[in-house]
Amino acid sequence: MWVAPIPFGPSTEPPLFPPPTSLEEVRPLQMRIVVHSTREVRLWNEFVARYHYLGHTTLVGAQMRYAVHDRNGTALAMLGFSTAAWKLAPRNEFIGWSPHKREKNLPRVVDNPRFLILPWIRIPNLGSHILALVRRRLPRDWTERYTTTPVLIESFVETPRYTGAVYRASGWIHVGTTQGRGRYDRRTQRAQPKKERSGERSPHR
Repeated sequence: MWVAPIPFGPSTEPPLFPPPTSLEEVRPLQMRIVVHSTREVRLWNEFVARYHYLGHTTLVGAQMRYAVHDRNGTALAMLGFSTAAWKLAPRNEFIGWSPHKREKNLPRVVDNPRFLILPWIRIPNLGSHILALVRRRLPRDWTERYTTTPVLIESFVETPRYTGAVYRASGWIHVGTTQGRGRYDRRTQRAQPKKERSGERSPHR
């Protein structure tokens, strides 16, 4: 396997000026769709590679990326959404669907594998505010791009690294713990950390 590391440039360096410390300083937020082959997608990849603890990997299948900026255009956060994992016991039990219904309806479930607030941004309630905004916007954008309207957004929180408090504050529901197999585990090796799985029903049903 061959990989090419993403170079880190000055555009993703921490700012020299003091960052904002309250929502009042940054609202209204600008949530921009990150479009392929643009400067914005290069910056999204670099921010995530540089500052997200999981680094940058290619999102699987259908996907949508957002860059969140403050009212002056300064980057605050990056989010990525992609197709949901095929088999996930806590989610399937939460929904209560059969294998046949899962196969039919899985395209209406969207995963949130990346949510990065830039490390120098420490604004109380910013994370839950961003999640509330994207919950309202994502179904419309996803439908426009893929002609399928999501009804459930899911995410995973690696414990004990994180508690999931930002998702809980946004009204997401904790539905269980994964087995640590990862999306590509075909040999049941369970080499990945166990993660708490949360779900949020889309307002667009």
